[in-house]
Amino acid sequence: MKLNSAHLSLLLVLFILFGCKNQEATEQSENTAVKNEIQYAKGFEIYKYNGFSILKVTQPWPNATKAFTYVLKEENTIVPDSLKQFTTVTIPIQSIVVTSTTHIPSLEILGVEKSLVGFPNTDYISSEKTRKNIDAGTVREVGKNENLNTEVLIDLAPEAIVGFGLSNSNPSLDILGKSGLKVLFNGDWTEQSPLGKAEWIKFFGALYNLDDKANTTFNEIEKEYKQAIALVEKVATKPTVMSGTMYQDQWYVPQGESWASLFLKDAKANYLWSDTKGTGGLPLPFEVVLEKAQKADFWIAPGDFSSLQQLADSNPHYTEFEAFKNKKVYSYALNKGAKGGIVFFEWSPTRPDWVLKDLIKILHPELLPNYTTHFYQQLQ
Repeated sequence: MKLNSAHLSLLLVLFILFGCKNQEATEQSENTAVKNEIQYAKGFEIYKYNGFSILKVTQPWPNATKAFTYVLKEENTIVPDSLKQFTTVTIPIQSIVVTSTTHIPSLEILGVEKSLVGFPNTDYISSEKTRKNIDAGTVREVGKNENLNTEVLIDLAPEAIVGFGLSNSNPSLDILGKSGLKVLFNGDWTEQSPLGKAEWIKFFGALYNLDDKANTTFNEIEKEYKQAIALVEKVATKPTVMSGTMYQDQWYVPQGESWASLFLKDAKANYLWSDTKGTGGLPLPFEVVLEKAQKADFWIAPGDFSSLQQLADSNPHYTEFEAFKNKKVYSYALNKGAKGGIVFFEWSPTRPDWVLKDLIKILHPELLPNYTTHFYQQLQ
């Protein structure tokens, strides 16, 4: 069959029209109203489209004025022109470098820990699964988070580098981004809500195209957390609780809106500084803490001390508190990994249900008679 000029002209018109329609459909799919799939976390959002997702990190560090948008596309998916200005990652990724131990549990829960190829200061990692990979030599040292080894990372060429920043100044990550590597900010550490912090597992679920698995896991954590809250809903008494220790002549207590304080609230504790405003640590003179907390029933999270004797040796005045005298001091620092990393710091953000149940077991032991704590242990 021979095509004359009329046929060719018609085919060209159809091709152009089809291409325009295709692009129009793609643009429409981007602009279609899609609900953010994140419920509790304040620092990121996920919007699902046909063949791609938009991952928006709105709070990479405290008081951030800039949001970071990432496009996560499946192979062979055409991304709308309006999104091509953003970092685009083809999913599921096969290799990754993360920079915080709080990222490790998400990788393990999703079953993708073997995709980890680099980490800054691997001694901090406690989880046994990932430590086996480190010992086998499949996870390389990549420096420190504030000063990453860019040469090693460029040589590794991971499909994604998940970093975090204390501010918008991180020269190492800037260099890596300019070199063509895919750098994504993760702000899980800025969340104060226990369930909000845990919901960041969906961030990693999106990178590995394992959204269903991440959602199922988070739903189970949410369910366990809410069941624990219901368990203490009608408790008759709220034990008084103090927290923290001295650091450079000041005693730092968790402020009333902080992550640590919210756990104590949900566990039905009478935390003595629950009415303070703020999410950080409140510095106080020792005398102020002693006056207010000397008769507190419990002392929760006394820094990294691992025994009552260590506390007393550090500061003899610690022995003046009733909680110390009655051995009602509970620490998260005793449960450590093979290289000394504290398990609590690694796993507690992802498993707030374990943290809450630990506190209920300590404060209201009759409600969980057969429960064994994951993190907190009584100092001896």
